[in-house]
Amino acid sequence: MTPINAIDGAALLDEVEAFHRRFNVFPTEDAYVAVTLWDAHAHLIECFETTPRIAFLSPEPGSGKSRALEIVELLTPRPVSTVSASANALYRLVDSAAGLPTVLFDEVDTIFGPKAGADEALRGFLNAGYRRTTGALRCVGEGSNQNAQIFNSYCAVAMAGLGSLPDTVLTRSVIVRMRKRAPNEKVEPYRQRIHEKQGHVLRDRLAKWADSVREQVTDAWPEMPEGVTDRPADVWEPLLAVADAAGGDWPTRARTACLELVNAAHDNDESSLGVRLLTDLRDKVFCGADRVPTAVILEMLLALEDAPWGDVDDKPLNSRMLAKLLGQYVTPNNKPIKPRGIRTPSGFPKGYYADDLTDAWTRYCPPPPGESATSATSATPQVSGGESVADTATVIRHTPAETATQPTLAG
Repeated sequence: MTPINAIDGAALLDEVEAFHRRFNVFPTEDAYVAVTLWDAHAHLIECFETTPRIAFLSPEPGSGKSRALEIVELLTPRPVSTVSASANALYRLVDSAAGLPTVLFDEVDTIFGPKAGADEALRGFLNAGYRRTTGALRCVGEGSNQNAQIFNSYCAVAMAGLGSLPDTVLTRSVIVRMRKRAPNEKVEPYRQRIHEKQGHVLRDRLAKWADSVREQVTDAWPEMPEGVTDRPADVWEPLLAVADAAGGDWPTRARTACLELVNAAHDNDESSLGVRLLTDLRDKVFCGADRVPTAVILEMLLALEDAPWGDVDDKPLNSRMLAKLLGQYVTPNNKPIKPRGIRTPSGFPKGYYADDLTDAWTRYCPPPPGESATSATSATPQVSGGESVADTATVIRHTPAETATQPTLAG
């Protein structure tokens, strides 16, 4: 039987969402759901194996990222806001007796942006602290009197910044892509001396509700939406557990938001320039061909509209970049993918074989498009007679007999 004074979790989350809506304009309804659930999960972090980071990102300043962090700060336990911190300081903060903090990083682009250089120690903190079972081994002491000590790094982290984040951080995050408000989008002016107290009232109620569902959430195994597996499932499991504990329409809204935001993250995933390359090779270049010269691959990739190949590290994709990107992946024989010789009527140029790429295509690429996709070979002439690879943008097919006698370089 439900206690008379029990807090209605669904109604409380409704109030938290409404509080965000007063001051934040998020890009989608799903973002309000995700942020609200993230606020609540921070009060239950000890119940979970993982804690997703939440990242408010935008291409331009003035998009409401810092305001979003300010509201999150009011609603989460033991918040610590910073725009600059060393990894060692954060490890000690998390390991203190005061309890797990909620770390809020503003202007995170100054730490990880293209002009900031790599901060591997801080990146390590963010990555390790995503999972409860990991920590950092540090030496503690003075001079030669040093002792090894493991520092905990598991804590809730919210970030805001321009541009993007390192791939390893992005994949551990719920991503909210902020944008400037349109003229018809209005928010209430935020006044800390007034609204801080209101936010703290909600925070304290969230803490009280969290205490009432802690056992339920600890034992929860929330059902994932179809297709959400691996890292995205790890990211969303705590948020779905919170939604299930709250009840009402939150379980349904949470799973809808999960699917939408996971799919949106994939659509915007620059991590996988390699995956984009593999997918374009499969769907736009090879299209069933068994080998393609490097010159042809580059010509076809550079001709694709809305593709990144014309500007990779400020210059068009070339054979060296192509080899470097594909060399990250391996053949079915577990050897790095490398260009090999391809016999043509006019020479023996380097190129790539479908057999070397098939394992990477299977493991990393999304499902192939429908059978209606046009084969690249139907749009380009085949190499035959005395045609030169340099003269003709083509993919090359060989019969089994030709393949059997075809000399190759070691791959």
